[in-house]
Amino acid sequence: MSRRGGTIVRLAERRALRAGLRDAGGATVELDGVGVDYEHRAALRSVTVSVGRGEWVGLIGANGAGKTTLLRAVAGLVDHRGSVRIGGVPLASVGRRQRARSVAYVPQSPELPGDMSVFDYTLLGRTPHISYLAVESASDVAHCRGLLERLGLTALATRLLSTLSGGERQRVVLARALAQEAPVLLMDEPTSALDIAHRVEALEIVDSLRRDWGLTVLSALHDLTLAGQFADRLLLLSGGGVAALGTPEEVLHEDVLGPAFGSSVRVIRTEDGELVIAPTRLSSSAGGRIAHDAEIGKEAR
Repeated sequence: MSRRGGTIVRLAERRALRAGLRDAGGATVELDGVGVDYEHRAALRSVTVSVGRGEWVGLIGANGAGKTTLLRAVAGLVDHRGSVRIGGVPLASVGRRQRARSVAYVPQSPELPGDMSVFDYTLLGRTPHISYLAVESASDVAHCRGLLERLGLTALATRLLSTLSGGERQRVVLARALAQEAPVLLMDEPTSALDIAHRVEALEIVDSLRRDWGLTVLSALHDLTLAGQFADRLLLLSGGGVAALGTPEEVLHEDVLGPAFGSSVRVIRTEDGELVIAPTRLSSSAGGRIAHDAEIGKEAR
């Protein structure tokens, strides 16, 4: 089989597996008319969406569109109108401990205790599962060591958080969130500090754990190409409201993205069937050069 054919088969297998997970257990996250105001300004406007078990929904949109606010509402970190249900249970009816067992949140810019080691910080993720006045068990320790290994962080286990790079810090925050073993994982720009290789690697790890654990994932991603590659569906937010909701093939269109981002974009489908989203320059002459270069690229292939 050719490389192109093998890639297309893998894409089809991934989508079929995702569909099976999504249909297996009903809706895990249900938002009904969720709205949030900041200082009398609507940051989120009546968002209604259901996310199935094992599904990955990518939140996309321009800065200030409401992506972070939506994630914080699902995490129970901001007051909101409407209802949020996790596994059929209203989020407002459960305490913080039970909420932490149900939802894990990876913020965009977390504040980390610089004098704590990578391993000890990851172990904090087990707190919701440890009884009051008890200590972590051997199973808790083994679980965290396994996560660090899977995320390529074993060599950093004894390092202080203050000594880590931005990309290393992001992976450690993800490790702590995964240590909670919550069925719902929320991620706000989890790869913004990573280079392109580590971005793909981190998202592949999340996708692998999603298949193994049946995780439901909601993630805000600025990289529309990666969002389209990993998410089952995309929720496009604009001005705090839902501008579009559907599969990447349904949402990633130039006439849909352009108005939401206030900028022209080009959607390119590769020979392997992947969608690549590229911004276009504002000047018409630059646009002409891009089109010309694209035609030269086609001839070269």
